[in-house]
Amino acid sequence: MTRESAFLKDIQAEDFALYEAALYLNGHPTCPDALAYYCQQRNKVKEMKEQYESTCGPLTIYGNHDQNCWQWVSTPWPWEKEAN
Repeated sequence: MTRESAFLKDIQAEDFALYEAALYLNGHPTCPDALAYYCQQRNKVKEMKEQYESTCGPLTIYGNHDQNCWQWVSTPWPWEKEAN
């Protein structure tokens, strides 16, 4: 497993935890601990995605930040990095 694919798996795990926190909050919207965890997790996932995209390229079409080049198709897809 490459470093990039390991980092991508870490992002997926943290993103899953964020999504689960959001689902919990749907049923418990007044839980302050859950809301704090959600906010912490959201910031962590955002930072991880920004770090990944700055070194490996866009994770999604929303990660294309170059106004002069469409980067989404110029590098292997995020899930193709393992094949290299």
